[in-house]
Amino acid sequence: MADFITTFNYSIFALFTLCFLYQGVYILVALFVKPKEYVAQTNHRYAALISGRNESAVIGNLVRSLKEQDYPSELLDIYVIADNCTDDTARVAREAGAIVFERFDQVHKGKSWALDYALKRIFRTQPDDARYEGYFVFDADNVVDKDFVRQMNANFDNGQRIVTSYRNSKNFDTNWISAGYSLWFLREGKYLSQARATVGSSCHIGGTGFLISADILERDGGWIHHLLTEDIEFSVDSVIQGETIGYCPKAMVYDEQPVTFAASWNQRMRWAKGFYQVLWNYGGKLFAGIFKQRRFACYDMFVQIAPAMLITVLTVLMNCIALAAGMLDLNLTHEVTQACLFSLGKSLLGFMGMMLVYAVLVNITERKNIHCPLGKRIEYILTFPLFMITYIPIAVCALFKKVEWKPIAHTVSKSVAEIAGE
Repeated sequence: MADFITTFNYSIFALFTLCFLYQGVYILVALFVKPKEYVAQTNHRYAALISGRNESAVIGNLVRSLKEQDYPSELLDIYVIADNCTDDTARVAREAGAIVFERFDQVHKGKSWALDYALKRIFRTQPDDARYEGYFVFDADNVVDKDFVRQMNANFDNGQRIVTSYRNSKNFDTNWISAGYSLWFLREGKYLSQARATVGSSCHIGGTGFLISADILERDGGWIHHLLTEDIEFSVDSVIQGETIGYCPKAMVYDEQPVTFAASWNQRMRWAKGFYQVLWNYGGKLFAGIFKQRRFACYDMFVQIAPAMLITVLTVLMNCIALAAGMLDLNLTHEVTQACLFSLGKSLLGFMGMMLVYAVLVNITERKNIHCPLGKRIEYILTFPLFMITYIPIAVCALFKKVEWKPIAHTVSKSVAEIAGE
C-alpha cells in the first residue's frame, strides 16, 4: 500500500510537471522577447458595455474614465446595464454620461444575461450608418488608463477580432487576499498572455477589460455563454471555432479585488465550478481540436481548464482513501501515513516554491505597475503561495457542491490618479 501511494503521488507530480512544462518556456519568452507593437490606421467605432448590480459607489469613476479617453468621443458610446438594482446605480451612471438600460429579471441573473439583454437591444435599434464595429466589456468596479481605447484599437485595427488587456488592481495593498489576486492577474498578463501573443498562440479573456468584434456577437445574436465562468466559456468556444484572442499589454484596466476570505472563497468557488462546467461542455471538442486543427492554442486552453484542478482533486482524494484504508489495519497505519504525508509534502513544497518564484518575478518585472509600499510587497510575496494553496480545498468542494452566482460588493472608489498615488 505504501509503495503504491508513493508511486501514485510521484506519477501525478510527473504528469503535472509534463503538462505545464511549456509554461517555463513562456517565462523565458516574456522575459527576453519584446512584445509586438501595433499602430492603427483607422479609429473604429465602439460601444462599452458595463453590467452592474448596486454599484453606485464605483460606477461613476469607470464611466468618467471612459469619457476622458484619448480617443474621439463620437466613436465611443458607453452603456451601463443597471441589473436588478435597488440603489441609484442608474442615476449615478446617467449623471456621469452613460446611456443606461435598467433590467429587472430575477430568473436570469448575472453578468452574462445582462450583456445579452444589452446587445439584443442595441442590435434592434442601432442605425446601419452608425453600427458599432466592436464592443468593450467592463465590470462596474473598473477604471481604465486614459489611452486604453486607443491602445486596444491598434490591435483591433491590425486584425485581432478579440483582444484582452493588462489587468491591474485598484487595491493591491489592502491585505494578503487582494494582493494574492493581484499577483495572479499580473502573472497571467506578463507570463501567459504576453508570451502567448508573442508565440502566436491564443490568450483568454479574463472577465473584464476585453474587446470583441461586432461580427462575432452579431453572428451569435448576442451573448450566448451563460455558464458560471462566461469569460472562460467564451474563450474556449472561440478557440474551438478557430479564433485567436490577442493581447494588448499597454491597455491597462484596474479591477477591485475581494478583501475578505469569505468573499474570496465564494468567488473562487464559482470560478472552480465554472471551469468544471466548461470542461464538461467543451472539453471533448477542445481536446479534439488539438489534433484536428493542429493548434497549440487548443492544448494550451485544454490544460488551463482541465489538468490543474482535476489532478489536484484526484491526488487529494486518492491519498484520503489510502489514509482511511491504512487506519483499518494498524500494521499499515504508520507506513501509509508516512508515505502519504512525505510525498504530498514534497509536492506541496514544490508548488509553493514555484508560486514564490512567480511572485518574485512579477514584483521585479511589473514593479512600476504595483502601487504598494515595498515592505508590504515583500510580505505579500511570502503570503502568495498560501493564497494559491487555498485553491486546493476550493477545487475539491466545487466538484461536489452546487454553486450559484452571487454578487460581490464593491466599495473602492478611486480614480486612476488616486490608485497611482498622484
